[in-house]
Amino acid sequence: MKQAFILAAGLGTRLRPLTDTMPKALVPVAGHPLLYHVIQRLKTAGFERIVINVHHFGEQIIDYLAANDNFGLDVRVSDERGLLLDTGGGIRKAAPLFESDSPVFIHNVDILSDLDIDALYAAFEQAGDIDAALVVSQRHSPRQLQFEPTTHRLLGWQNTQTGEQRGQLGIPLAFAGIHLISPRLFPLMADYPEKFSIITFYLNICDTHNLVGFEQPHFRFMDAGKLDTLATAEEFLKALS
Repeated sequence: MKQAFILAAGLGTRLRPLTDTMPKALVPVAGHPLLYHVIQRLKTAGFERIVINVHHFGEQIIDYLAANDNFGLDVRVSDERGLLLDTGGGIRKAAPLFESDSPVFIHNVDILSDLDIDALYAAFEQAGDIDAALVVSQRHSPRQLQFEPTTHRLLGWQNTQTGEQRGQLGIPLAFAGIHLISPRLFPLMADYPEKFSIITFYLNICDTHNLVGFEQPHFRFMDAGKLDTLATAEEFLKALS
């Protein structure tokens, strides 16, 4: 089964004042909410089960899904309205909603891209021993993950503005907010605090587990979760179609 987790619980502070009255997942682009575009992309790619976490105006997302009959998919909600859990905590809370024998495709709700999802799955399956594959690209970002040049294994992280560093340096690549994770990693999250970042988790285990960067040639990517990029998101979507 192809199963995915859409991270949609964030406060959407970069999209204020729009998110003063709605969750960022329902902010419209090209006549439809951001969540619609991600769900349709996953449906076209053959995903059967989609889990969506909610917090900020979570009831609006739940009502939107019900009004659209869950888009004909097995859609489940991971409810974080009591406490926003960050990316890692959100993944851990949602883990019981997934089948344990298939990897989970994780996608931020405010990311638009032309990622070849089938190629990501193929690389994951052909390697056989990958615990997580992180979609990355060569683009400007002050926060860069660091990868081993030959194996593309995750080595560390660096903030080029502050000089802060964790782990080893290698080839710097920017994370796209899209990754494919094996459910066998979920038990390793058990002792983490209620709220934690998935990147912190990955950096903590990269010495002992095979976490790799997946870089697709000519990858087109856009963070639509900011007011200044939201204005160009419609044109970006047209370019992808």
